[in-house]
Amino acid sequence: LCFRLLAHPNLDFLDHQDGIQNYYTECEQLLQEDTGAARVVAFDHNVRSTDGKRRQQRIRGGQEVQGPARITHGDYTLTSAPERLQRLAQEPCENDTLRSALTPGASLLNPAEVEQAMRKNGRFAIINVWRNIAAEPVATHALALCDAQTVSPADLSVFELHYADRVGENYFSKPAPGHTWYYYPAMTRDEALLIKQWDSAGPLAQSKGQRPDSADPQAPCTFSFHSSFDDAATPPNAPARWSIEVRCVVLYH
Repeated sequence: LCFRLLAHPNLDFLDHQDGIQNYYTECEQLLQEDTGAARVVAFDHNVRSTDGKRRQQRIRGGQEVQGPARITHGDYTLTSAPERLQRLAQEPCENDTLRSALTPGASLLNPAEVEQAMRKNGRFAIINVWRNIAAEPVATHALALCDAQTVSPADLSVFELHYADRVGENYFSKPAPGHTWYYYPAMTRDEALLIKQWDSAGPLAQSKGQRPDSADPQAPCTFSFHSSFDDAATPPNAPARWSIEVRCVVLYH
């Protein structure tokens, strides 16, 4: 599956230390149970809201609130997904949200774990746990998700992200009439959406970008394009969306 909606109890998400000390653990447990992976490690998160972005609101002890992403994209590429995995076996970078929770010189993963996941018979995935953190159901800037089996390698466009201490990559999507999109309306605080950002066992990853996920319908999808969008049926006075996404690396041994 590219994405999946689960029931999940709600918490307080607007304190940085509470998030990385408590909510990260819950996300790890949720994915461990859902995927059956050998190990799951949460490593990063963002809180998003148009209201919070406009007010330049900052999470207590953490980063600024960001706006909803309004362009069709995938968070990792053939290059950036394995690079991100390898960086998790190094000391966190300046902009890593978990930096404050680790002792100096420590890393989330050890090099042996990364080496095993990178082998020909190894497998790793990066999955986001996305959820509404407002009291009201999501009404504005809902998240749409694209079925990976309707995406061709020709639809992919690489976009670089330049940080102070590294360069990342996203995939942007070129428009294509064959893309099939889904969304879960009126998501509540007690639901969690799992979005696959990368799977090294997916056909597109295995073929180095030459073969679409639809080439083998029994294989796991490599990733799902996603974007916020405006629903024409949304009332003009609908409350702003508040959401959190926690990025987790999933190791299969």
